[in-house]
Amino acid sequence: METSVSQPMKKGHLYELNLEKDVLNSSHFNHDIAPTKVNERTWTKWNVAALWVGMAVCVPTYTLGGVLTSFFGLDVKEALFTILIANIVILIPLTLNACAGTKYGIPFPVLLRSSFGMIGSNVPCLIRAVVACGWFGIQTLFGGIAIHLLLSHLVPGWGSLAGHGEVIGFFIFLFLNVYIVIKGSESIKILELLSAPILLAVGIGLMMWAYPQVSMTELLAEPAKRPENASFWPYFFGGLTAMVGFWATLSLNIPDFSRYAKSQKDQILGQILGLPVTMFFYASLGVILTAASQGLVGETISDPVNLIGKINNPLVVSIAMLFIIIATLSTNTAANVVSPTNDFQNIAPKKINHTKGVLLTGLIGFILMSYDLVQRMGWINSDFRLEDMYSNWLLGYSSLLGPIAGIMVVDYFIIRKQYLNLPELYKTQGIYKGVNYSGMFAFIFPVCLTLIAVNVDSFSWFYHYGWFTGSILGGVIYYLLCKMKRNNE
Repeated sequence: METSVSQPMKKGHLYELNLEKDVLNSSHFNHDIAPTKVNERTWTKWNVAALWVGMAVCVPTYTLGGVLTSFFGLDVKEALFTILIANIVILIPLTLNACAGTKYGIPFPVLLRSSFGMIGSNVPCLIRAVVACGWFGIQTLFGGIAIHLLLSHLVPGWGSLAGHGEVIGFFIFLFLNVYIVIKGSESIKILELLSAPILLAVGIGLMMWAYPQVSMTELLAEPAKRPENASFWPYFFGGLTAMVGFWATLSLNIPDFSRYAKSQKDQILGQILGLPVTMFFYASLGVILTAASQGLVGETISDPVNLIGKINNPLVVSIAMLFIIIATLSTNTAANVVSPTNDFQNIAPKKINHTKGVLLTGLIGFILMSYDLVQRMGWINSDFRLEDMYSNWLLGYSSLLGPIAGIMVVDYFIIRKQYLNLPELYKTQGIYKGVNYSGMFAFIFPVCLTLIAVNVDSFSWFYHYGWFTGSILGGVIYYLLCKMKRNNE
């Protein structure tokens, strides 16, 4: 009896998969992580650019300038320059790792099966997923606070709820995120396309509102918080690593979105148009609004939600809170829900579908933020806040994720020469089965060095430049191991 075999079909420069029983019955396949059909790849360069505008405009972006000046010893000019350069640098792995997603229509966890193996791919997937869930919780808290402040100006007596109102806002915002992502990629595409011009317009408006309150000459002349005779470069590269780390996660799972792009040209141009300028503009907005806050509300405030909440104009506050809600929603759904949803499915595709993956992401995000929520309810008292951990998050997780980015690029472009056996990526006993120990070792070795570097002062540079050292070392080790393996076959 003839067995039905799935076949890849080339349409122009893109591939799709003609599904048959060998793939359909595989325990590592479900329709949510299946390759997209070519006619489903409808995202133009403007959709991709809108995606990046929606993701880049968020509260953490607003605070980046302050992070670099407070924690990394840079002045304002140096901080903004570092942010711009970092986002140009991160475009390289973003566009490279997006290529396989666009060509084959596959999401991030399926692409990882090539370099880590069918089972081994779950290790980097879960690392990526947990980081996303943490950010999902933090962003949902920001969105919940914005909802609370909005309702405080629209609903009489709501403001008296204080922390309880913020917790209610958290759950309202969590529901909105979960609902949009469950509806699928088209709902995210529409959200980002509609929100992008609104976010840009409101951002320009806020800049015009704050600018008269700031002396740019004095702001740019403020000295850096580092020793007077210290060299600029160590501080710059430390800050650069942290800023690259801001999108280190997306440089991995960008195939989750590029699988919907119409062409390689669309995904590349869209990312170039959407990311660097938006990040630079909103980081600049954060620096200027923080500097202007003394003149606007009588005190220096670096958090945009609290700054806007202190303005004595209900209409302005309501409009600004809607802006914060839209900005945080567009960031959270795309950057922090889509990836873990796909990553959790990769563990057991027959048991975890798209909807269950979204719900699992929401649940873990809630659990990770439960300590902060309990604080806001007044049940415990502590000065510790998860959102205060930005600088450690940025540097720490970029060190862990760097090797994965290097391995992915080397595997697809050098080892596989941009060719993947599409049906085999889904077969339980296919050529990508089990664990690819070359990929696992190339990942684990730089991570171990990073952990050593944290505790050894003379080796601390490896940690401080973690994304660069990790990605380069991971890629080089993977290439050498693959070459040795082929020579021994």
